[in-house]
Amino acid sequence: MLMVRAIVRPEKLDEVLAALMYAGFPSVTKMDVFGRGKQRGMKVGEITYDELPKELILTVIQDSDKDFVVETIMKSARTGTKGAFGDGKIFISAVEEAYTVSTGTKGL
Repeated sequence: MLMVRAIVRPEKLDEVLAALMYAGFPSVTKMDVFGRGKQRGMKVGEITYDELPKELILTVIQDSDKDFVVETIMKSARTGTKGAFGDGKIFISAVEEAYTVSTGTKGL
């Protein structure tokens, strides 16, 4: 199992969630987060915003679905056809075990 953490623009959240749902991956957790990437924030006039609002999407998937899920997120989160700074980042990490609280069932 793998955990996918995707940080995306707030205005792209609904599009990403819809794409994941349509692709057969409805189980997600979402959080409002703030941060900055390589662009080091944003300067508007004399004011520098070094923590920008983003959305963090978490989902756990089977290893075999990784490339499909990553591509689905990238396509739906990208701004325009070529993308732009601040479109987000995707992180993949291993999940050793998962349990369903209500039943105690191990696995997805």
